[in-house]
Amino acid sequence: MSNRTALLNKVYKVLKKHYKPITGEDRPLLEHMLYACVLENARPDSADEAFAKLQELFYDWNEVRVTTVAELTEVLSCLPDPAEAAGRLKRSLQSVFEAHYTFDLETLKKQALGKAEKELQKIEGASPFVFAYVIQYALGGHAIPINRGSMDVLYAVGVVNDAEADKFQVPGLERAIPKNKGREFGSLLQQLGSDFRASPGSSKLKAILAEMDSGFKERLNARQAHVEQAAIKKAADAAAAARTARAAAALEAKNDKSKKPGKPAGKEAPKGTAGKSAEKADKPIEKTPEKSPKAPPVDKSKKVVKKDTKGLAKKKPR
Repeated sequence: MSNRTALLNKVYKVLKKHYKPITGEDRPLLEHMLYACVLENARPDSADEAFAKLQELFYDWNEVRVTTVAELTEVLSCLPDPAEAAGRLKRSLQSVFEAHYTFDLETLKKQALGKAEKELQKIEGASPFVFAYVIQYALGGHAIPINRGSMDVLYAVGVVNDAEADKFQVPGLERAIPKNKGREFGSLLQQLGSDFRASPGSSKLKAILAEMDSGFKERLNARQAHVEQAAIKKAADAAAAARTARAAAALEAKNDKSKKPGKPAGKEAPKGTAGKSAEKADKPIEKTPEKSPKAPPVDKSKKVVKKDTKGLAKKKPR
């Protein structure tokens, strides 16, 4: 731990020689979060330009929420990774809307820091950088934002190892850098990380890293090899999972075809009934003749007199 603290203090000292801290504007909590979404891997001047475009081109944050990622990407084209920033922005706004049905998060400032942090963690789309930025700038806590370029830099100078970089964690960072220096250190490191992300082969950046630790080149090469191997393994695992899923689907389809229609799976017909069922199926169905409608009942109380028309015809007149 003492070695890590010494390394971080050296990093801080070198950063102050080459960069100037940007304290940030006083914004509502939600806007701090959205600004962090565009700042994460960008230079502060590019983030300012992108954020100003969002406020100028859209009526309100709800309009940004319902805009497609493709359209937001065009608006944020001044950023180095506009599609990623657009995705973070849209997902964060959607999550806030679904949870609160409003875009006002100022009530979090009135809560205890721990409770407010738990509420922030529920917001989907907010990266660890965004989460730490909001705590540092909006809630007055001590959490130093780390972007991908910053993590690469800290790995290159020996502050973190592969396992810590993979988890995107810098153990002991907030203990090594005091709270009253947190904003300044975070701003300086963010700027270096953004520059490194944009042009890792820059001779100026190599000189800065060499001031921090002379063995940075070997570590960067080792880190690149580690990342490539991890990517290959991830792709292989994904391919194996896809093959397993296809095999399972094919087996299920085969089992479905083997089942007879109308016959419940796993049940057999009772013994002695199979032949009878077949005979019934082969025997033609005989139609039952329709019965003629019954005549209405005769009322016997009335006497019916029949006329002998035949006898009258034979009778001779006198």
